[in-house]
Amino acid sequence: MQLRKLASSFVVLTGLLAGSVAAFAAAPEDTMVITLKDGDVTIALRPDLAPKHVAQIKELVREGAYDNVAFHRVIGGFMAQTGDVEFGDMKDGYNAARAGTGGSKLDDLPAEFSQENFKRGVVGMARSQDPNSANSQFFIMFDASPSLDGQYTIVGDVESGMEHVDAIKKGDAAQNGVVSDPDRMIKVRIAADKK
Repeated sequence: MQLRKLASSFVVLTGLLAGSVAAFAAAPEDTMVITLKDGDVTIALRPDLAPKHVAQIKELVREGAYDNVAFHRVIGGFMAQTGDVEFGDMKDGYNAARAGTGGSKLDDLPAEFSQENFKRGVVGMARSQDPNSANSQFFIMFDASPSLDGQYTIVGDVESGMEHVDAIKKGDAAQNGVVSDPDRMIKVRIAADKK
């Protein structure tokens, strides 16, 4: 009898855990895969939090705009920033002096702030001091940063490959994380699309 109760509890617990994992998994249409030098990083995009930002990211991914773009600002214990498709492209020569100042040919987006917290693995949109200036740049959190909560738009969460994010080359702390000879996003795709 005791064994049957234990087995029944295990089945219920397993079902609850499986359900909670599935609740955080994104459909292939809302899953972005970034290939880094050490492997793939899978990101569950969050159109439930930021539909306009996610739509713009997916459009840029499908254009190939993020391929070979540098992680131009990387601060250990904080975040890794990339997505400057204008000046962060490493195909035609990386422009370190301008990287991080550009965006894309698409319009800037109105803020879509949420109640979600900036914790390890969260993906947020970079912007200038104007809350409505996010365009193509985004960052991946190494650790929690409550000071960003409600101030920046959250667009996703790392589902797998965070160890590869941790391995991204860090920048010079004295230079606000600017990276010389930076790592890059080799290839970026939406999981629903053919490779």
